[in-house]
Amino acid sequence: MDLLSQLGLADFAEEKASSLPYGAQRRLEIARALATRPKFLLLDEPAAGMNPQESEELLQFIRRLRDEFDLTILLIEHDMKVVMNVCDYIHVLDQGVHIAEGTPEEIKANPRVIEAYLGKGAA
Repeated sequence: MDLLSQLGLADFAEEKASSLPYGAQRRLEIARALATRPKFLLLDEPAAGMNPQESEELLQFIRRLRDEFDLTILLIEHDMKVVMNVCDYIHVLDQGVHIAEGTPEEIKANPRVIEAYLGKGAA
């Protein structure tokens, strides 16, 4: 119950997981993982299917997890707003090939990343 309270899920404690709003379901999945007291957490596309407001809430939630639970988080994500605002260091793949790595600022300015994701004209 303490963990549910910390993650803003205490009001849903008596509800079936399947009846929760989509964003709360994602937080509950993470709460289950946190119950094992990990030092490392892998999040595979946690923003998939979320609307912009839910993605923003998730972004804040992941930052909070990292800081409050002293976690290393490996984030696999296509939502670039989430990636750029959560990650300290990024590896970029293009069709399974590693094309770049660096800080968010370095990635934003990387010509290979720009070409791969925005097209040659944008580079």
